[in-house]
Amino acid sequence: MKKKLFWVLICLFGMISCSNSDDIADQSETYTIEPISNGDTNTDNDTNNNDNNDPVNYKFISLGDSYTIGQSVCDTCNFPVQLKDSLYNAISNSSVSVEIIAQTGWTTTNLITAINNQNLPENYNLVTLLIGVNNQYQNKPFDLYEVEFPALVNMAISLANGNSNKVIVVSIPDYAYTPFGQGSSNPSQISIEIDQYNSFAEAYCDLNNITFINITDITREGLINPNLVASDNLHPSELAYTKFVERILPVALEKIE
Repeated sequence: MKKKLFWVLICLFGMISCSNSDDIADQSETYTIEPISNGDTNTDNDTNNNDNNDPVNYKFISLGDSYTIGQSVCDTCNFPVQLKDSLYNAISNSSVSVEIIAQTGWTTTNLITAINNQNLPENYNLVTLLIGVNNQYQNKPFDLYEVEFPALVNMAISLANGNSNKVIVVSIPDYAYTPFGQGSSNPSQISIEIDQYNSFAEAYCDLNNITFINITDITREGLINPNLVASDNLHPSELAYTKFVERILPVALEKIE
């Protein structure tokens, strides 16, 4: 009788032990250890939340016109390529690529058509948009810009996978402050109209929580600092684009990381 009771107790103990072991195994499959955060960022060991320390590949796209492709400056002198290089230098253990959808003379209508004609992925880490000067230069109705600029902003957001925080709108340069602009019949009217375009774009961006960066004032130094104007006496120079990037880079870093 004592032996029988002894074996019963052993079996019961074994069943309890097995049951507890199974519970622990189940917890280990679903339990996630959250990282401890004290507000400090260790950029040496944990770049962009990359626990495996593998290279992070960022890509961004720039939409626009001649101010985006960098008419009359070298291929690596425009602001998108300078921004790409600056991002690469600022973010350790990463690669950065840029795609440019722009052409000299493009209006908002041309840019919309170009984007629609391409099968672009919607997973860019950063999107910049600079458009409108040719609407003004070609005397397009301003209400066309009022319709098509918001459409382009929404396209930019779509390219950023629906994340409006990944979009940067850059203001339109003022070509009145160039030798070409000064040769026009009314340079001051150019500035008034450029201000109208920029004011609308900025107000729209503010209303919709889109980042707007003003670089127009840099181009308005073109007459007192000819080094800011390219050799064609119209477009921004490499130096001007460098100054653009100095303003865009800190914001772009926050967005891309």
